Amino acid sequence: MTTVAIPKERRDEETRVAASPDTVKRFIKLGLEVVVEAGAGAASAVSDAAYEEAGARIAKNAAETIKEADIVLKVLRPLDDEIALMKRGAILAAILAPTADPQSAGKYAEAGIEAFAMEYMPRITRAQSMDVLSSQSNLAGYKAVIDAAAAYGRAIPMMMTAAGSIAPARVMVLGAGVAGLQAIATAKRLGAIVSATDVRPIAKEQVESLGGTFVMVESEESEAAETAGGYAKEMSEDYKKRQAVLVAETLKKQDIAICTALIPGRKAPLLISEEMARSMKRGSIIVDLAVEAGGNCALSKAGEVVDVDGVKILGHLSVPGRLASDASALYARNLFNFIEPLINTETGALEIDWEDEIITGTALTRDGAVVHPSLT
Repeated sequence: MTTVAIPKERRDEETRVAASPDTVKRFIKLGLEVVVEAGAGAASAVSDAAYEEAGARIAKNAAETIKEADIVLKVLRPLDDEIALMKRGAILAAILAPTADPQSAGKYAEAGIEAFAMEYMPRITRAQSMDVLSSQSNLAGYKAVIDAAAAYGRAIPMMMTAAGSIAPARVMVLGAGVAGLQAIATAKRLGAIVSATDVRPIAKEQVESLGGTFVMVESEESEAAETAGGYAKEMSEDYKKRQAVLVAETLKKQDIAICTALIPGRKAPLLISEEMARSMKRGSIIVDLAVEAGGNCALSKAGEVVDVDGVKILGHLSVPGRLASDASALYARNLFNFIEPLINTETGALEIDWEDEIITGTALTRDGAVVHPSLT
């Protein structure tokens, strides 16, 4: 019988878990055995009893969970001691971020692990239900605005009282991808005046459809600023300078800035310089969702809230994990949707089509070698 292992996440900042009771039931229905490490779901409000009720076996530690598993599902890339526990030929699926740890893919290959980076999922129609970046970024965009509102010392919407009126907060969203669009929608629901910027012209219609004002330097370069996969390209230095001037002038008038700009496999683009951050009004808030990839703001620090001349810069780690229950449920379903087509429904055995676009897009290693084009 094919065994699926769900170990507990071992990085301090990670609260999510790679399976839900719902996906445990679905795996078992496919004919698979599911082993969950004790306490794996505790930070996501999922008890061991809930997993047992769904049909999983609870293992007392990581070794017991992983050592015989055919499929290991995680949220973040494994630590070295976890890699050592996996048997040769095992499937590993997680957010592996191989460019953040250039040695990791080689370690998987040396251990004989078939590793799949879920964040490399191609943006094609049949892979939408497997797209972990979309599911997690959607929650991150929402939570960024909620965190900003909690840190902001004033009200967000306009308020009319007998004692006088309170002006609505002005929110600027930098990057109008999945996280950015959700941030715009959330800020609008809270009653803010919202503007947004992105290098892709296609984002203009999306931003305006949500009630935001689009801020962008339009040029021939910006017309080709989107990759075939729907991501933003890195722009020229000249374009960056012109866009920075426009953003700087707009930021001075804002109360809250939400930074969401990421380029897959690259360091996050710098959008808010130290000078721009210091130009904002005292009491303003900057939320940097790109802080784990180097940050969109020059003054943000990973895992810290920085106060610079009265401007608070929030650099929370694993922002989707700050909504651990929902984030885990969505992520677990992404993983199930990825694994399900790999299972022979009659025998319950793994059958991977190595020519499939989804597999070639996500596979980092195969048969002891690193195979992903971006890493070879």
